[in-house]
Formats: sequence, structure tokens, C-alpha cells
Amino acid sequence: MAVLHKICFISLFFLLGACASISNDAILENALSSTDKRIKKVMDNIGQYEIQIRYTQIDRVNDSIIFTDHDFQVNPQNYFYPASTVKFPTAVATLEKLNGMDSIDRNFKFYIEGDSVETTFAHNITEIFAISGNEANNRLIEFLGQDDLNERMKRRGVGPIRISHRLSTINADEVSTKPLVIYYNDTMVTTTKTIINSAPKPLSLKNIKKGDGYYAEDSLYMKPFDFSLKNYFPIEAQSRLLKRIIFPKAFPIEEQFDLTSAQHQFLLDAMQALPKSAGYDTEEYYDSYGKFFMFGDWHEPIPENVKIYNKVGYAYGSLTDCAYIKDTQNNIDFMLIATILVNKDGIFNDDQYEYDDIGIPFLAQLGREIYALELKRQR
Repeated sequence: MAVLHKICFISLFFLLGACASISNDAILENALSSTDKRIKKVMDNIGQYEIQIRYTQIDRVNDSIIFTDHDFQVNPQNYFYPASTVKFPTAVATLEKLNGMDSIDRNFKFYIEGDSVETTFAHNITEIFAISGNEANNRLIEFLGQDDLNERMKRRGVGPIRISHRLSTINADEVSTKPLVIYYNDTMVTTTKTIINSAPKPLSLKNIKKGDGYYAEDSLYMKPFDFSLKNYFPIEAQSRLLKRIIFPKAFPIEEQFDLTSAQHQFLLDAMQALPKSAGYDTEEYYDSYGKFFMFGDWHEPIPENVKIYNKVGYAYGSLTDCAYIKDTQNNIDFMLIATILVNKDGIFNDDQYEYDDIGIPFLAQLGREIYALELKRQR
């Protein structure tokens, strides 16, 4: 059955309308001109969806990696809310910081001062990618602090970026971190100090105020929702981080994150792992729970030959996926990053977003269109 599933899967993609010959300059436009209703519904009303897309072709010349980016409406000046994609830099920065600490590694236990939850750094990073846990991310923010996280990204050439707040918690905007109590074999090793971070300044970007209204504390305010103090992680920055993590040796040493080979492999494994392989219930957390491209609109098992190293985000009607996709059976790989806003009524915080009707089907089909083109592409 598994072999038949793979054959049917590959056959499906050949039926998706890939052209025999497509110039590199037109490749994204070709994918977006698909007559598939999941693409067409968005493209026929493109103004309301604020989509941005970067597709990166990957070629190899001897020992060198060649990236060719193809963009559609990518502009760091056009703001979109990055949601949980910011957990990707949090995970990377955590591993790098741990690498600089004596006698502490990702498997050490810790708890946040004032909290009874005992956990490990490794568990939180795994949870970030497997089920996009907000609490896991926020614990690591307490460890890092926003300023250090941002500086680590910028130091490696990942920008523009501004992580200013935690996610879905009452202390989201607090600039001071809480200490961590770190221990090993029931013996306390250290307690981290409170970090005082700089207060965020309002972002001055296009589309920083969105919609017609928003809810706050059960009251409706009929004015645009202001994102100027929110996190900022545009497509270009996501692309830079993804490339440096998947192919670190393609960059000069000063732009490589200071990770051991074991840390790097752990990170790659976490990014690619499906919820079931991390021990989560398959009914609630199906394979594509955190994989929007190609598989987001179905709940069937993902074929074993397709590996997706990614981080998704969805909140405030914004859906984003940042992914490196590799098909080991057909020997193709590529990167795809895209965001779409689905908020038809223009009201934020009303939980009325078209994630399942429009957003996820669009991203899934976009992934399939690009995959079909990759199958035809001459390298």
C-alpha cells in the first residue's frame, strides 16, 4: 500500500498542469496562473490577500550550492504578521546560546522561576516544530531575551528582523525576562539572571495598520488594527535564516551560526519531524498539521520520500510557511516561503478567518504547483 500511495502521489502531480518548458523568469507567474480553483480564487481577488512568495531553486556546481530566488510581491516594507514563524529563530538562537555556555546542553532540565513546569531545552525546540507550542517558545524567550535573539540573527546576516514579544500570553510585551532554574540529575546547576530588554519602537512600514476594526477585551473598535509594536520577520529574513540552517557551508564562517554538528543535526531533525514521530496523538496532530505546502489541505499520511523542513505560522488571519522541501525518490529539492492574509470581514480578533477555506488550500496547491515544475526542471 505504501508503494502504491507514493506512485499515486507522484502521478497526481504530473496531472497538475506543469508545462514542458518554462523560463526561469516566468516560473512563479506560471504557477500562479494555474486554473486550479484553490489558486484562482486568490489570484482573481489578489488585492485583498496581501500574498508574498519566494521560491528558491537549488543547484549544485561541484561543491558549491547555487540559490536562484524567484519573488512575487516580496517587499520587506509591506508588513505581514509573522505569527509562529518567529519560533524558528528562537530555536536557532537557543542552541547557539547553549553552545556558548559551560557544562550546559539542550538536554538539561529547567523551569521558569514561579512556574512548576519542568522541561528541557530539547523538548521545547521539538515542540516548537512538531505542534508549534506557544509556551515552548515563550520559555526560550525567557532564556534568551528579545535583544539577544535579535542580535544573534543580525550578526549572521539574517534581517531585517524584530522579535518584540512572546506569543499568546498575558505577559507577552514584558521587556524583563524571568529567571530560569537549570539543573542536572536533580542538582541545581545555575539560575539565570533577569534580562532587561529594550522597549520596542513602532515600526514604520506599509500596511502596518490593517482592516476595518478589531476586538479588544470583548469590545469592538471600528478602526484599523495597529501592528507597529508586533514582531517583524519578513520573507527576505526568513529566506536568509532557512538557507543558513539548511546549507550552512554555502556561507562565510561569520554568517554561520555557532552550532556543533550534533546541535545542527538535532535542529534539522526537529524541523522535519512529523507530530507522530515526536510522540503526539495522530488524531489531533496529523502529519500535515504543521506542513502547509503540498499537504496542508489533506489529513492523509505524507509519503515517506518527501521531507519538509519548515516552520509555519498562523494568527490574525495571516498564514505563513517557510520550508525546504526535498523528495529523495525524485532527487529534487527547493525552498518555498509564502504568506497570505485571509480576513474577509476586515475585523481582527473575531476568530473569523478563512484559514481552511482559502488560506491553507492556496498554500497547499502552491506547493504542488512548484513541486510539479521542479519535476520538469533541467538542472
